[in-house]
Amino acid sequence: MARRNDSPPLPSDAQLEVLNILWDLGEATVGEVWQVFSSRRPVARNTVLTLMARLEEKGWLCRRAEGNALRYRATIPRQTALRQLARRLVDTAFQGSTAGLVMSLLEEDLSAGEAERIRAMLDNARGKNKGRKD
Repeated sequence: MARRNDSPPLPSDAQLEVLNILWDLGEATVGEVWQVFSSRRPVARNTVLTLMARLEEKGWLCRRAEGNALRYRATIPRQTALRQLARRLVDTAFQGSTAGLVMSLLEEDLSAGEAERIRAMLDNARGKNKGRKD
């Protein structure tokens, strides 16, 4: 799948974990990210450092010096990243079929609340696309 020139390479699963931590924290040092990450599963601090360095190389993170520490933050908002990841999943796993992805998700057990939220989102999307011709 070709990617747009203005978007960085998509992150790996482990890099996505780091990004989620940074999106939640806003900004953090390697040590702060490692503390959160390692509370979920065992990981070496150097591994987190490497993941963050790769994310910076890809353009997902930027850093700034604060005293003797480097503070990192995501350069791309969470929603933008999630749209890119979802598009990749649809394009590769579902051969471009968004309906295929949605149908596979609907095979899971949904609570009444989740079903209602999905209905509301579909109604909202239908309203936005009303004037569009397919």
